[in-house]
Amino acid sequence: MTHLVAIVPTGLDPPTTRHHTFRSTVAKLQETDMPRGTLLVVDDDGLIRWSLRTKLQQADYRVLEAGTGDEGWQHFERGVDLVLLDHRLPDMEGLELLRRMMAVDPEVPVIMLTAFSSVEQAVEAMKVGAHHYAPKPFEPDEILLVVERALKTTRLQRRARALGDPSDLGSIIGESPPLRTTKALLAKVARSPSSTVLLTGETGTGKDLAARVIHQRSARSEGPFLNVTCSALTAQLLESELFGHERGAFTDAKARKKGLFEHAHTGTVFLDEIGEMPPGMQAKLLRFLEEKAFRRVGGTVDIRADVRIIAATNADLKLAVREGSFREDLYYRLAVLTVHMPPLRDREGDVARLVDHFIQRFNREFHKRVQGVAPAAMSALCLHPWPGNVRELRNTVERAVLLAESATLTRADFPTLESPAFDEEALKGFELPAGGLDLEALERSMVQQALDRAAGNRTLAASLLGLNRDQIRYRIGKFQLSEHMPAKGG
Repeated sequence: MTHLVAIVPTGLDPPTTRHHTFRSTVAKLQETDMPRGTLLVVDDDGLIRWSLRTKLQQADYRVLEAGTGDEGWQHFERGVDLVLLDHRLPDMEGLELLRRMMAVDPEVPVIMLTAFSSVEQAVEAMKVGAHHYAPKPFEPDEILLVVERALKTTRLQRRARALGDPSDLGSIIGESPPLRTTKALLAKVARSPSSTVLLTGETGTGKDLAARVIHQRSARSEGPFLNVTCSALTAQLLESELFGHERGAFTDAKARKKGLFEHAHTGTVFLDEIGEMPPGMQAKLLRFLEEKAFRRVGGTVDIRADVRIIAATNADLKLAVREGSFREDLYYRLAVLTVHMPPLRDREGDVARLVDHFIQRFNREFHKRVQGVAPAAMSALCLHPWPGNVRELRNTVERAVLLAESATLTRADFPTLESPAFDEEALKGFELPAGGLDLEALERSMVQQALDRAAGNRTLAASLLGLNRDQIRYRIGKFQLSEHMPAKGG
């Protein structure tokens, strides 16, 4: 069994020199290109969490802790670089949480920890997607070495993918013309590793995902990616989170704390909801952007950090500048490169692609076997305006898959969608003219009217006529119709 759960590479020195070897190897990694980042420790044993936190923080990692699976999941959803996960938790099995994590982000390495090691457990964990499997008790130095090698391997893999087709941003689902344009721009932005980026767009359009894509495809991909939501913290807490603080800087500052800008050195910091940043913090952020230097709260020494800033907002920052709630100089400093994430209602055909993607994802997460969506249900999904964009669609599909009782999702599985506005009575009132009509000309007119009403969106136009995308595409070609100009004549 040792070869299945060993956490040291083969060919190490004999046991008498083992600890010295680990310490010297770790020290060498720390002195050179140590891959720092945000780590999550999920274990119900407070002493183990303390031991791991102490060792990992000494190696300059940012460490989050969770004593339950639910708490660990909440941290994971906000984004981490690596997870140390106990096999047995008070509210769920570690393997159950591992499956959920792998369904959402299989690139995050997870190291399983357990005091009840067995060959079967190790094999099962590896099948689910665990990067490593380590038995308790363990040496903190050994775990640190495993962590650093796992992070380095993951970043090298991402870097290798980034060297491929620069337009291949597969994690952003969709092939509609607006999204393809956005993907191409994201690929270009990623190749500029230092310029600040401003991501704009409505809530739920995927600005956080775009920020990760920019980081992962940039020359900074081997550095950390850290994020903070500006609206979630008070001005004092936000300043401490970004810049850190010295001991005694304020009442609860019992020890020195490094901020995100220090932890993210050579990497990227994502500032979400930048429009909600307090005015005083705006001035301090501007200074950092211009000088690449800052001071910890309560500090007197300038600290320099090589960090790329990606900011995001769903607000109109130009309007905020005119109203005086956002600094004009900061706006222009952030908007060196601006990328707009298109709303889902403008992304023709992407709803169906996203629905298929989310069904596969939630099938894995909930162990379901949903095969697809009935035509009427898909038509309703495509017609829905989706004010919450991709996030709303994801939540809608998640609920449907979780509660589904058959292999095909029907209209009844999406009760929150608006009922179609089709008026059957209006159709009953239609009469064939006494002189007859040209059925083909009528069909041409109806297809063009549907395109006009759907603003050129083929999926919506097809839904208005009870057709699918292939059927309406055939008719558009048959009649040589314009998807933007109104119909002219019969």
